[in-house]
Amino acid sequence: MTRPSSAEPAPSTAPQSPPPGCPAHAGAVQLGGTGFQTDPHAAYRAMRRDHGSVVPVELPGGFPAWLVIGYRELHQVTSDGELFPRDVGLWNQWPHIPEDWPLLPMVGRPLPSIYFSAGDEHRRHVRMVGPALEGADPFEIRSHCEQLADRLIDAVCSRGTADLVADFCEPLPVLVLARLVGFPDDEGGDIAQVLKDLADGGPDAQSAHQRFGEHMARLVAAKRAEPGDDVTSRMLACPEAFTDEEYMLDLMAITAAGHLTTADWVSNSLRLMLTEDEFADSMARGRRSIGEAMNEVLWEDTPTQILAGRWAVRDTQLGGQRIRAGDMLLLGLGAANTDPLIRQNMSGTGGAASQGGNGAHLAFSHGEYRCPFPAQEIAEIIARTGIEVLLDRLPDLQLAVPVGDLVRRPSAFLRGTTSLPVRFTPVRTTGDLS
Repeated sequence: MTRPSSAEPAPSTAPQSPPPGCPAHAGAVQLGGTGFQTDPHAAYRAMRRDHGSVVPVELPGGFPAWLVIGYRELHQVTSDGELFPRDVGLWNQWPHIPEDWPLLPMVGRPLPSIYFSAGDEHRRHVRMVGPALEGADPFEIRSHCEQLADRLIDAVCSRGTADLVADFCEPLPVLVLARLVGFPDDEGGDIAQVLKDLADGGPDAQSAHQRFGEHMARLVAAKRAEPGDDVTSRMLACPEAFTDEEYMLDLMAITAAGHLTTADWVSNSLRLMLTEDEFADSMARGRRSIGEAMNEVLWEDTPTQILAGRWAVRDTQLGGQRIRAGDMLLLGLGAANTDPLIRQNMSGTGGAASQGGNGAHLAFSHGEYRCPFPAQEIAEIIARTGIEVLLDRLPDLQLAVPVGDLVRRPSAFLRGTTSLPVRFTPVRTTGDLS
């Protein structure tokens, strides 16, 4: 990523050590560790017990932040863009952040894109990206998804075994998204590999980011020369003026934001169906549906557990905590969804009762910077169609390992399963339906 403009606080080339924490952060929770992998809800309960609805946390490297885990407090933060804007340039920790800080790609720096801009600049990008996404035909999206899901299943269906994460859940969303933004199918595989390298965050992440940008730059040039019925062409047709860099960054944001979250939505839903006997039996008897499984996941096992972030414009109070100007607030979407105060009001109990069709979850965030509604619709079509095709083609799917052997993604921010080994009766391929 590029450095912030000269008007913004920028990381020092020789970062200082983090300053001594304020008293509120003396007992800060380390944001990471096995607890977030194995049982994040237990971690959230302990946070509520010890700190309430706004929790002092410590990010890798010792940098302080606040994790908002109360449903009402999260609503307050995401509804007040004046006091808590998504303006990373406000962060009071910039002088201490090293260039290779592992969370820098997630937190971001001020960039001319829909994801890393704020205020009027953000709204300008929304006016371009929103209609471009809205122009995608839901029936066409479903058709793309059916074709590509069949293609992925054809590659494994004769074996009788598969890893649903690697073989299906991760590649499907990016292949569909690549078609929607305008890539030919022969580039879809490359985009999928680039995003996998980015998500892994390993030594190939930096080069993957560069390759990702190069793909998008070529796509913008190709669609300017020969427009089509795709998201990129509709973005280029926007009457407002944007630079090639802005088009490229917005396309990267659209594709990256929709990839892993949708993949984990699919895999977490399939995990629920394969591991929860009560839910599977209810589905088999026709009492529950795929849509209910997907909605249950958004409440109980949402792919984005923590979202960065918001930054306080001035000193203020939130949830009984003193927030200083420039402090980072992390949105605890997964924790807020299980806030016992709001769940008791909704279900009459304090437990994790089934939410059925209740869509008041915060899985897509809330407020001005929430996931755009057209993007939510696209993700839902991909996830639902993918699961429907998979269960239709391989109706006797069974987990091939004990539930205890399944490993969650090693992140407090993202909630997914690293692999989902299954077995099934081998079936014949359908052939190439594209």
